[in-house]
Amino acid sequence: MADVAKAMTAKHKPVLLHESVEGLNIEKGKVYLDGTVGSGGHSARVADLFGDSVTIIGLDRDKDAIRRSDKVLRNLGAKFFLVNESFRNLDKVLEDLGISSVDAILFDLGLSSDQFEESGRGFSFQRDEPLLMTMKEEPDESDLTAAKILNNFSESALEMILKGFGEEKYSKRIAAEIVRTREVKPFKTTFDLVEAIGRAKPKNWRDKIHPATKTFQALRIATNEELTALEEGLDKAWMDLSKGGRLAVISFHSLEDRMVKNFFREKTTQDKAKFINKKPVVPSEDEVKENPRSRSAKLRIIEKNV
Repeated sequence: MADVAKAMTAKHKPVLLHESVEGLNIEKGKVYLDGTVGSGGHSARVADLFGDSVTIIGLDRDKDAIRRSDKVLRNLGAKFFLVNESFRNLDKVLEDLGISSVDAILFDLGLSSDQFEESGRGFSFQRDEPLLMTMKEEPDESDLTAAKILNNFSESALEMILKGFGEEKYSKRIAAEIVRTREVKPFKTTFDLVEAIGRAKPKNWRDKIHPATKTFQALRIATNEELTALEEGLDKAWMDLSKGGRLAVISFHSLEDRMVKNFFREKTTQDKAKFINKKPVVPSEDEVKENPRSRSAKLRIIEKNV
């Protein structure tokens, strides 16, 4: 078998790689759906273990991610289909491919390092880039962007986004500063926003994370309708999962994890599924040390029994 590490991009490190793939209990002749294929890390692991004896279906809203994954999986000799689509529409993708059900599904809800560091779309507060924050590689005029939200939404709407999607303690202060700032100069780049957040936070503010972390998270979620997409994606994944099949989700913040936890609990309470891990699996100390972005990850897995 080919070496996954060599096939993958140098920067991206898939989170909970072995735990998620092993937890899905994939076997030869089965169909595996990677709902957030990203840079191909988890799918590469499946290909390395099973070669072309497992069919891999990879979805991603980011065209650049599809290109990266295509290169990785081709180098591994995998049998795969890659589609530039959100997992909220996985039912349509499977229908178009003529596949009636799948045996293992993974949603990794985190951004890849490549998106943070190379997309140029404003996901990172450490680089001065256009305030897009959209998963679409080339958004058109009709697409929502972070800049449109910042420059046009009301102060109360901004506060709701920051508090609801970012759980930002100082949402009211930041929203007010955003409105004050845009009256003088519209928001165009990430550093425009970082500076406004810095002015809004109390001078004695102290935390382990960067002051812009929660605001950037909230805007990214709002721009891409991530929670709505997750709700729809979970429903459709369940519908298209075969009996005995497993659904795994890696989440990175409490809002996502709460949705997944509640969805899984509902299915198990109704005796439609069983937990593979009753408590979420979290990264080891070694993984967090090697990849600090993994520190908040939680993996939950259920098996469908109806």
